[in-house]
Amino acid sequence: MSGRSPEALVLDFGGVVTRTLFETHALTEQALGLEPGTLDWRGPFDPASDALWRSMQADEISERDYWRTRTREVGQLAGEDWQDMSTFVQRARGADPQAVVRAEAERAIRIAHEAGMRLAILSNELDLFYGGSFRERLPLLKLFETIVDATYTKVLKPDRRAYAMVGEALKLPLEACVFVDDQKRNVDGARAAGMLTVHFDVAQPARSYAEALGHFGLALS
Repeated sequence: MSGRSPEALVLDFGGVVTRTLFETHALTEQALGLEPGTLDWRGPFDPASDALWRSMQADEISERDYWRTRTREVGQLAGEDWQDMSTFVQRARGADPQAVVRAEAERAIRIAHEAGMRLAILSNELDLFYGGSFRERLPLLKLFETIVDATYTKVLKPDRRAYAMVGEALKLPLEACVFVDDQKRNVDGARAAGMLTVHFDVAQPARSYAEALGHFGLALS
């Protein structure tokens, strides 16, 4: 580390900026006409309930594999054949992207932006999962100067090249970036690449965003 002050906040998208699909089961069930309680996999909120999640955490399957399986399962429950994660997200969450943005995320992003911090997203699947039109309907994303999305780069975190790509896009050394992700493997990869890191806790988003802003001497007020 060079001791350089951090200049950029780099966020994962799903789970960090938006609420996870685990947190919105009731909305999904309502949208698809399923009985309440039909969706009983809870991922990080109850790993014991979700063997598939535990396999992902053990690096036996990828995050994409996890959601591919859940997409097919939920599609079958709805009586349809779903192959694309974007179908799941759009059918489960309707036409209002703003409704699934974490309030803490919006507050933290605006605080960082108003303080002159640079903003970037580093996602493994933003457009793959949410669909290409999602960005256009979410004004908050206009505050980010760059979005590095493996939907197009084909380089998934925690591959070291993924972090290098966001540094190159910002024209900053990685030690000048604070990276926030809810997947430990991605946080470990970022730290190994030289970034300051925050392991985002989906159960305590305000605490995680306060930690991230703290690197810049800012508060989540």
